[in-house]
Amino acid sequence: MDKLPDPVTYAVPAFILLLIAEMIISLRADKSRYETRDTLTSLMLGTGSQVAGALVGAGVIAASVWVYQFHLFDIGIEFSNWWWAWILCFFLDDLAYYAFHRSAHRVRWFWASHVIHHSSQHYNLSTALRQTWTGFFSLTFLFRLPLFLIGFPPAMVFFCAGLNLIYQFWIHTEAIKRLPKWFEAVMNTPSHHRVHHGVNPRYLDANYAGVFIIWDKMFGSFVPERDDEPVRYGIVKQLGSFNILWAAVHEWVGIAKDVWAAPWKHKLSYIWREPGWSHDGSRATSAMIKDRWAAGRASEDAAE
Repeated sequence: MDKLPDPVTYAVPAFILLLIAEMIISLRADKSRYETRDTLTSLMLGTGSQVAGALVGAGVIAASVWVYQFHLFDIGIEFSNWWWAWILCFFLDDLAYYAFHRSAHRVRWFWASHVIHHSSQHYNLSTALRQTWTGFFSLTFLFRLPLFLIGFPPAMVFFCAGLNLIYQFWIHTEAIKRLPKWFEAVMNTPSHHRVHHGVNPRYLDANYAGVFIIWDKMFGSFVPERDDEPVRYGIVKQLGSFNILWAAVHEWVGIAKDVWAAPWKHKLSYIWREPGWSHDGSRATSAMIKDRWAAGRASEDAAE
């Protein structure tokens, strides 16, 4: 298989410099943006994610190469001959990321890996480093397999995925409020992604985009940030702990407990239904929370 450098490796020094710069700005503007234990937890979770990725990387590559042998079209990797393929690959990879990301919020099995990224109640560049340890176990790499079947070489896809990840780093900040309207209309921005990390009922399950916010606008998941409603960060049931291991696996533990205790006919539903689902209605999914919030607003409007 053709090899390309990992762009994330080259971006790490920039990540560090931007993180330090944001910390300095935050100390002057709003010290609450950073909390020492939370930041250390994010950094250590990011380190653990890199270790986990190194351990399972060969398996992901092997699966990708195996799928690629059934590709429909022969797309070369040389930029001089296939420059348009790189653009198309980046674009389609972002669509695949949108599909994964939306599923990661709507299917508990995928959420169990992704929840680690949302477990901080702060929103800063260190939050971007809070990444999963169990993505391979939850099979999240499946969402990119169609790209290999089309004919994009695995090295090309992995390179574009790295660029996608690099782009998403800088949007994890409160230091940037709004960007020019034309940019906000097409691209994912700090404003759009703050909404994605919000637990306000208005903001739940919205703005899944990686790079292009157009996917959310096309598929009905876009919600704009409002100046009259500051974003509250974290997860619906806050983690309440800086224990790194618990942050990495707590949802898997929750799934195991629910499957064990549930009646036989509901066991699989605790894996494949949305987070918060319960067979007896004792919990609330994000859709239920949003519906109750909307009903409450409607009642308030009617009373006025």
